[in-house]
This record gives sequence, structure tokens and C-alpha cells, in this order.
Amino acid sequence: MGLLEPVDIGNCQAPNGVMFGPHVTNLGTDERTFSDQHIAYYARRAHGGCGVIVLEGMSVHHSDWPYERAPLASHCAESLNELTAALHQEKCLIIASLDHSGGQGTSAYHQQPLWAPSRVPEVNSREVPKWMEQADIEEVIAGFVNAARIAVSSGCDGVEINAGQHSLVRQFLSGLTNHRNDVWGEDKTLFARSIIEKVRAAIGDAIIGLRLSCDELAPWAGITPDMAVELAPQLAACGLDYLVVVRGSIFSVEKTRPDFHEPEGFNTDITQRVQAVLNIPVFLQGSVVQPHMAMQAVEQGVCAGVEMTRAQIADPDLANKMLSGGTAKIRPCIRCNQTCQVRDARNPIVTCVVEPTSGHESTDPNWYTQVASKKVAIIGAGPAGLEAAYTAARRGHLVEVFEQRNSAGGVAAFAGPGAAFVHWLYEQCLALSVQFHFGVCVDEATNHGADVVLQCTGSRPGVPTYALPDHTAAIDVVDVMNGSAALPESGDIILHDPIGGPIAIALAQWLGERAMLITPDNIAGNELSRSGDLAPANVRLAQRGTRVVKRALVRSVIKSGEGVSVEVQDRYSGETTTYGAAAFIDCGFRLPTEHISTRFHLVGDAVAPRTVLEAVLEARRAVFML
Repeated sequence: MGLLEPVDIGNCQAPNGVMFGPHVTNLGTDERTFSDQHIAYYARRAHGGCGVIVLEGMSVHHSDWPYERAPLASHCAESLNELTAALHQEKCLIIASLDHSGGQGTSAYHQQPLWAPSRVPEVNSREVPKWMEQADIEEVIAGFVNAARIAVSSGCDGVEINAGQHSLVRQFLSGLTNHRNDVWGEDKTLFARSIIEKVRAAIGDAIIGLRLSCDELAPWAGITPDMAVELAPQLAACGLDYLVVVRGSIFSVEKTRPDFHEPEGFNTDITQRVQAVLNIPVFLQGSVVQPHMAMQAVEQGVCAGVEMTRAQIADPDLANKMLSGGTAKIRPCIRCNQTCQVRDARNPIVTCVVEPTSGHESTDPNWYTQVASKKVAIIGAGPAGLEAAYTAARRGHLVEVFEQRNSAGGVAAFAGPGAAFVHWLYEQCLALSVQFHFGVCVDEATNHGADVVLQCTGSRPGVPTYALPDHTAAIDVVDVMNGSAALPESGDIILHDPIGGPIAIALAQWLGERAMLITPDNIAGNELSRSGDLAPANVRLAQRGTRVVKRALVRSVIKSGEGVSVEVQDRYSGETTTYGAAAFIDCGFRLPTEHISTRFHLVGDAVAPRTVLEAVLEARRAVFML
């Protein structure tokens, strides 16, 4: 059996075992229905060869409104009909995800109490839910049944019941969140079994899947792998056709779909154990983004299929490229979680740092349409320059890239998780016959012989916000990360981090006990909350012995003997403290590089330093306008 071979699921057959799993997209309408943007988003993955598409979770009952644009099943019949009609033009199976967040939701939108098995406060908001009464429980079970009927009658091949993260069903199954002493607490499987059995009776032989947390990472009361091996067959016997193994609980939301700090394929062992005790297909979930890892898991009998959600946000054609043997052409997911984790109050639309058209399929053009060839010169081989070169070459232009350093990739090549992406871009550019010139300094008088010149020269250090009589007292973090500035072999190292981003945190973690991180915020790495890495990052810093000075502003950095003297002011009290250290690293805001010529088009950080996503998107737009 192989990942790319057909998989029998119930009475249906998926063309392959590649799954696009349920996730928040914020593409929904204000009426809590699926949108045309949803259709374009899912149809793109169906066209890309995905075998099983599980839609964004639908709330099965009005008591659940977990985020502003969360679909509500009772409102979705018409939009589901339109969606399934579009997707069934391809061969994939379409599964509706049935959901209720329970105590992990919010009352912000419906202004009603949360419903949960017991009064366990929501971890982030600290909101205490209502202890569900018998009538409430019966209503929600009926909600699952009605939602399943709507899904199947609207063209879905089946439904997937969520007992994973953000799930009332899991909350009933777990001793962490189910403290009841009635029948729903004495038999913690009763709620899940009742739902599965009643849904089966309602939808006949349509597919029923279950997303099950098999390790809540809380062995004192939660579901453990050993418990999951016994639990899965009990639930499967109620009428399941497949099961997806996930992990995480109310106390470990970030562990269900973590970023690059966690190993890839972390659920492999428990998935293999669950598959061994079930006679239905089991799907592996858990940061599987590499094609070879996914294929190996199926070949070795770990599972029948693999969920590769983020990998298909990064490259919608992943399955087709795997089928055609073109794995080298797959745009890599770097597991940064910066723009694909969008369950937050800002309501950002799901997209991808390396593929910004994701989530915007209905509005973005085909960036690679062939046009009349021009000679294009690109100055700078960072993310913006490489993406511009790749896009221009795909469109039929003759491209040359000029880079003052001796390698491609820019800052992304050595800071953050983007190294694999810029390496991929560079290799793709070489395959498209893009010419690179390294160690070259370009000025306005340089004759490129080009029709168009794009300046993608990145950023430079910003202006210090503190007194710095001798500029050599402060070291730029980029110079440290690229190896051009050596740190003292001993002594404390102070890192100034006014941004609260990943680069300073990574360096502080690497330095461990030597590092003192100074932040103006109340917590280190404030911006990491967007990717789910805020709490884990602070755990890693604590484990490494890094000292964190919070609510602090750097006022001056002065050379002192062989080291530096750094004056810091408390933001709230105004009190000042002076720290001595062997070195001071500035991890602060950056500025665009100078405009070489008004004839050159600026792209990426040369416009304004931001993120890899903006660099990629602006590079495409600049090339598209040529």
C-alpha cells in the first residue's frame, strides 16, 4: 500500500491518502456560511490532486460561536451545495467537519455562557463555562445529528466529528475537563458514543470519521497514548469509517499544530499503535510536510493516509507533483505558523508566508502567465530577489541576479525558519537558467544591458533609539547571525529586543545562561503569540537559563573596558539600572537600503522592512507589472 494509491473509506474510495485537514480560514461570511472564497480555496487543493478534503469545522449548535466567521451548520446548506458541486468536478472526497468548541470557545459573539462538561476555565480568557445540564447535552447531540444530515444532503461524502483540539467531545472524554459524577462523567465515552451512533443512524452509509486526541500531554488526568489505544476501538465500533490521530488538550493548544521547534511527524508512534488495533483507515497528523516522510509512513504500515494541511497551503499542487515524480518542485512548508494560524481576534485570512496566493485564490492572478520576453536584472538575492527571479523566469523573461554577498538567501538564509525556502527558490531559479553573479556591488552606472531593473537589496540597521557615543559598542544582530561579527567567548551578552520577534528569542535561547534579553513588553517574544510559540518560547528561555528584563527601555550603551555598560529604564516606574556585559546586540527595527537609482523598481525590504510574505508577494506583483 502506498500514500498515492486509492484508499477505501467506508463505501467510498479516495484517489489517494493525502488529506487536507480542517482548519480555521476566516473566509466565511458574516452570516456564518461558506463563501465563494472558500470554494476557490478548496477547489485549488482538489485540482492539485488532494485525495480527502475535510472542510473548516461547522458549529453544530447555536451555543458555539468560537470565532467571528465560524460556519454554523444550520446556515450552511446552500453554500455547501455550491461548494460540493465545485469540488466534485475533481475526484477527491469531501468531508464536512462537525464541531463544538465547548469550554474552549468564547462568549464574545453570541453573548451567552459557554457550554462544557464541567466548570474548567478557558485557558486564555479565563472564562468559566456553564456545567451542561441534561437538556443541553441532548440539544448538542441533536445538533451533531442535524448537522450531519445537512452535510450529506448538501453533497458531502461524509462527516468528521471533532474530538481533537477545541472540542466539546474531547472535553467529555477527558478527566482534565470532565469532573461530572452523573452518567456523563461515570462513563466519559458516553457523549462521544451517543453522537457517533445517532449520526450513523441518521446518514446511513455515508462516511463518518473521527479526529481524536490520543495524547493530551497531561498524564495526571488527560487522555494518554495507552488510554487512546483502548478508547479508539470502542469509538470505532459505534460506526466509524476512519480516524485521524492528533494530540493536545485545553492546556496545550499550541502542541496540536506546532511550529518548527517541534519535530516533524511527532504522532507517528501513537498513530501506528492505533492503526494496529483498528480495521479502518487511520490518518497520521503531526507536522508532516515532507513528501518522503508521508510516503514512508504509509509504506511502513504506520497509517493508511497522511494529513498534510500546511504542506498544501504552501503548495496546492503537492499531491499532483508527488504523483508525477516532481517532488523537487514542491514549494516547501517551513512550519512557521505566521499566517496559517488565524484563530485570533484580528480575523486575518488564512494564507502562507511562502505562498501568499493561498486564501486569495479568487482574486490573485495567475502569476506565471507567459508574456513577451524581456531582459530583467535583479539586484539582491534575498527572498524578494529570488522570488522575483523565479516568477520572471516562469513568465519567460531572461533573468540575471546580482548579489554583493557570496551566497543567496539574504537574512532568511540564516535567521528564522526560512532557510529551506530560500534554498528551494535558488535551486528552482538555477533550473530555470537564471544567471547569478555573486560578490558584485551595483551602482547607478552599472550597465546591466537590461530592459528592467528590480532593486531587492533588503534592509539595513535602524537608527538607535538610545544614546550610543561609540557605534562599535552595539553589534547588529544580522552580523551575529551571518557570522561576520564574533561574540566574546565568555561573559554576559545583552540582547535588545524592541520587536518581540523570533530572531532575538532564537539567539537568546542559543546563548542560554549568558544571555540577558531586554524587552519593553510584559513577556519575552510578544509577537510570537500569532504563531502559537509565545508560551513555548518562554519555556525554552527558562530551561536554558536566559534572564529576561521586562518592561524595560535601553537608554544608553557605552563602552566600558573590554565590554559595555548598558543603562536601562523601567517603563512604568522610570527607575534606571545599569548592567555590565561583554557585548550588546541590537535586535531592533531596520530600515530599507538606499535607493540606488530612480530608474530601478523597489521590491521587498528595500521598500519597507517587513516579513518574507510581503517580500514574496511584492516580488510577484512587480514582475507581473513588467
